[in-house]
Amino acid sequence: MEITELLASHWEDVSMIYLQGIATKQATFQTEVPNWQDWDKAHLAALRYVAIVDNAIVGWAALSPVSTRPVYSGVTEVSVYIHKDFCGRGIGKALLQKLITESETNNIWTLQSGIFPENIASIRLHEKLGFRKIGYREKVAKMDKIWRDTVLMERRSKIAGHY
Repeated sequence: MEITELLASHWEDVSMIYLQGIATKQATFQTEVPNWQDWDKAHLAALRYVAIVDNAIVGWAALSPVSTRPVYSGVTEVSVYIHKDFCGRGIGKALLQKLITESETNNIWTLQSGIFPENIASIRLHEKLGFRKIGYREKVAKMDKIWRDTVLMERRSKIAGHY
C-alpha cells in the first residue's frame, strides 16, 4: 500500500468511495457527494491523502477546519473513508496515522471526529490511535426522518500547539 497526496485527478475514485460511505448511513449525515470544487474548499489542501493498492485508490482521508476563526486554526475534523472491498485490512489505520503525523507538523493540535455510535469499527480505530470520547450528541440531526446521535472523539497532540 502507498499513501500519497489526494489530488484533483483522484476525485472520481475518491467520490465513489465517499458515495459508498454515504450509502451505509453509518459514516456521515451527507446525502450526496459534493463536486470537487466544493469539497476542495472545505478541506485543508496540505492534509488530504489517498491509499493506493495495486494502482487503485482504496481509501482517502482528509482534515477540514472546524471554524474560520483564527483561534481555532489548529482544530480540525477528521474524515476517513475506505472502499467497501478493502475494509478490515489496516488501510483506515494507516490513513488516520498519516493524518495524525502530518497534522502535527502543520501545527494542528486537536483532531476531532463525530461518529455514529453504531459505527463500532470507527470508534475502536480512533481509540487505538489515541482519540478519546469527549461527549455524546443526542438527537443531533435527522437522517431519513429519524433522529441520530453521534459520539464526539478527540485527539490532542503532545507536540503541536504547546507553548
